[in-house]
Amino acid sequence: MTGITLSDIRKTYAGGAPVLHGVSMDIRAEEFVVIVGPSGCGKSTLLRMIAGLETCEEGEIAIGGRRVNEVAPRDRDIAMIFQNYALYPHMTVRENIAFGLELRGMKRAARTARAEDVARMLHLDPYLDRKPGALSGGQRQRVAMGRAMARDAGVFLMDEPLSNLDNALRVEMRSEIKALHRTVGATLVYVTHDQTEALSMADRVAVMHGGYLQQFDTPAAIYDRPANRFVAGFLGQPPMNFLLAGDMPGWRGARDVTLGLRPDMIALAPAGQGLPGRVILSEMTGSDVTLHVDTDAGRLVVTAPRHSVEGMEETVGLRPDLSRAHVFDSATGQRIAPRHETVSMMT
Repeated sequence: MTGITLSDIRKTYAGGAPVLHGVSMDIRAEEFVVIVGPSGCGKSTLLRMIAGLETCEEGEIAIGGRRVNEVAPRDRDIAMIFQNYALYPHMTVRENIAFGLELRGMKRAARTARAEDVARMLHLDPYLDRKPGALSGGQRQRVAMGRAMARDAGVFLMDEPLSNLDNALRVEMRSEIKALHRTVGATLVYVTHDQTEALSMADRVAVMHGGYLQQFDTPAAIYDRPANRFVAGFLGQPPMNFLLAGDMPGWRGARDVTLGLRPDMIALAPAGQGLPGRVILSEMTGSDVTLHVDTDAGRLVVTAPRHSVEGMEETVGLRPDLSRAHVFDSATGQRIAPRHETVSMMT
């Protein structure tokens, strides 16, 4: 059983600003954790420190209950899948999958059998004698996954593994990686900037920003109860609307409070009713439409069923459901939990 414990991890590159500011995280054995955040937030650096590819200046990293700060990468019981796949172009699929086993001294017959077993699980058996140049992007990614699976490691680390694929392949490979996790039963830590990957794949999501861990919880908890304004705005598509409470009619709140309304929390009304607005852009996303509406309270994004906006005028009314609004401290950005939620957490 291989869990990962990060305790007060800090990192500063020579001559530069700090990259990680006291990150602590307890990743349970066999858990699928996604670390998500914008470019430069420190997520890949954190993953490389778990792998032993970056030094840990302060804090402690433990894998399976063992401190590994000074342990070489090859001795950490990890397998890593990179963004660029890192396949050997002169080797066949079989040889690429088996390569790590050769380095570990496994006999040829045993490593060939292991590579072929893994290839069957990933539906790569028809391509065992091909070289990477003769494979599609999705097939090359499967080979990289197969090489990691063949290692039979306790921890899998994945750094933006799907970013080079087109959208259709990304959707397909998300299900492949979830299936891989179920099959191997290992602890999996996955880094991405893509919120869809984070919300759809993870058991728990760690949201990073500016080198700080903002929130670490289940996808549902993070979406429904974001810790702060950054988390609320970063996760969710289309993104959350933010406006000062004092700009909203009927809101008895000070201007130092900001309201957060997801696009589905705002209903359309006929012109002359609710908050007046003018539609400046309409985007069809399939069965729904995303509307960008200018109002006196600022530009708001609204989602609505496509059939409900047919024949709609440019001028509309909006009815925000303020009972569902998230409330944030305008100065700190921290979410202010409603009373019923606070009471529920205490009982």
